[in-house]
Amino acid sequence: MTRAEKAKNYFLGGYSCAQAVMLAFADLLNVPEVTLKAVSLPMGGGMGRLRQTCGSVSGAAMCLGLLFPEKNKSEIYALVQELANRFREKNGSYNCGELLTGAGLRAEQSPVAEARTAEYYKRRPCPDLAYDAAEILEEIYLKEKARNP
Repeated sequence: MTRAEKAKNYFLGGYSCAQAVMLAFADLLNVPEVTLKAVSLPMGGGMGRLRQTCGSVSGAAMCLGLLFPEKNKSEIYALVQELANRFREKNGSYNCGELLTGAGLRAEQSPVAEARTAEYYKRRPCPDLAYDAAEILEEIYLKEKARNP
């Protein structure tokens, strides 16, 4: 199973979008899973359901910092921008609210998370967005590791 498939499955298993991406890379991050779950939970729903930057992109960006602790700010920022730009090219945006409304959904900002039902999963783009963020992140990771073994 690819990391992208893992991210999608984590989302479908009830985790937030940010958690799903981070957990798909847990074996590389040298951080306990309980910590990854806790630190990424607030980033779901475009940061606490404020519908800003997609949680999948935020989770992937946090992974970049953990995957490449030796890089400086400018180097990490460049990787984050590459990730976000590639995600936007594929999905039209990296803004949670825009991604939801583009899928014909309301981008509610209530702090109350929606119940995870079969209908919820059927109509949301989020499982595929977690897949895309994880896939792009893995490509960036492999490219960087090949460049600096």
